[in-house]
Amino acid sequence: MNPPLDSVPLYPPESVFPASDSDAVHPRGVVDLRGLRTGELRYPPTATVIFAGIPGAGKSTALRKLFGSEPEAEQAPNGPGGSLVLDSIQARNSWRHRLAWLPYPLWRPMVHLVHFRRIWLALRDHSGPVVVHDCGTVAFTRHMLTSWAARRGRELHLVLLDVPAAIALDGQHARGRRVGRASFNWHVRRWRRLLDQVESGTGPQPQPESIVVLDRPGIDQLREIRFAA
Repeated sequence: MNPPLDSVPLYPPESVFPASDSDAVHPRGVVDLRGLRTGELRYPPTATVIFAGIPGAGKSTALRKLFGSEPEAEQAPNGPGGSLVLDSIQARNSWRHRLAWLPYPLWRPMVHLVHFRRIWLALRDHSGPVVVHDCGTVAFTRHMLTSWAARRGRELHLVLLDVPAAIALDGQHARGRRVGRASFNWHVRRWRRLLDQVESGTGPQPQPESIVVLDRPGIDQLREIRFAA
């Protein structure tokens, strides 16, 4: 189990739960859902939604569950509501046939370059919502994605998967893709700093339209993400 770090929402419950549908959330501002049951998140039809978390937190698993993003895919699939779902594993899959004979750290930069180029093209060319896999621990990347979304008139929303480091390490072992210890510890420190900023109201900057914080039970109970006007 992943016990909530803070079970009290940073915004009053009446500001995020519509009276007619208490199982759905229309995120605005910071919405801390750790320790709370949430069945559905609803976003505008052209939103950019970033699923962030430390390596092994369950980002790819959540994308597969909610949008049908398969782990062996090489291209971004279309999900519910006309969404386009971009997971970095797709870029890795598209290059592994040619570069798998090399140690992955040597061609990881190529994967990152391809992944972000695909995000940029999707924000430019796709008319529907765009869902993105990203660790969220690199401020430069957050600034870049926010800028790209703003240029296309898109709202940017963050979903932060707050999972303890020990559970994330188990997740890495389960998927057979492990991050080096030093790199993982760096991500954990940056993640804690990001959550501290969110909880204190000082960041991240620039501010996205919403930040939803989920713990592991919340991720497991989330049934759907819907895009509608």
